[in-house]
Amino acid sequence: MIRLMLSVCVLLVLFGCSTEPKLEEWPINRLYSEAKEALDYGDFENAITYYEMLEARSPFGNYAQQAQLDLIYAYYKFDEPESAIVAANRFIQLYPRHPKVDYVYYLKGLVNFERDQSTLTRLFSLDRSQRDQNSAQRSFYDFQELIERFPNSKYSEDARQRMIHLLNRMAEHELHVARFYLKRGAYIAAANRAKGVVETYQRTPVVPDALVIMAKAYKILGLNDLSESALEVLKLNHPKHEGIADLEKLVLR
Repeated sequence: MIRLMLSVCVLLVLFGCSTEPKLEEWPINRLYSEAKEALDYGDFENAITYYEMLEARSPFGNYAQQAQLDLIYAYYKFDEPESAIVAANRFIQLYPRHPKVDYVYYLKGLVNFERDQSTLTRLFSLDRSQRDQNSAQRSFYDFQELIERFPNSKYSEDARQRMIHLLNRMAEHELHVARFYLKRGAYIAAANRAKGVVETYQRTPVVPDALVIMAKAYKILGLNDLSESALEVLKLNHPKHEGIADLEKLVLR
């Protein structure tokens, strides 16, 4: 009797396996529900598989627009930034008036905001200000476009805060380059880079340090009027900055 029951169970399992349809044969509603479930559980790899299959089979069906939105997010979370950007741009082109298109602009900004955080960066804690700033710049412009197009979007305030962070980071990068030039004796390049910080990133915390570099580089170059002008601006706006005393003590040989 036990053997008979086991045989029946084995047959049922085999029968069930043989009748389970392949992924390509799943109905669209099942593809969508499985994709959504995978997304909700954080299984982004399988979510991407299901959403891509759904999009290929039914690019303009009932689930298409929401599936494309979810796919952008899944790419972003699964660390596939290029795919996320391509999918986001495609959605914006196809549905520029979609009620959630502001979310797509926001996701583009997030992708570029985080895409330069490579594995090596996380392992060795490299100062982000010392890295290439292309992704930071793209992220800034993505968030800027979101705010300009959708100033009342629920994502705009977070975008503004991230833009402030990005401005500070880009300013720190420029200051880092200016310091590098100063250390290497490239005083004209150092002064020009620091001047760019003062002019382009006026409200960032690194402006006082940029003024110090300007004043020092100009003084070494013998451009005393420019050096004094930078020092006066520093004194006027940041009278307690420690760089003032260093500049006044600077004696050239």
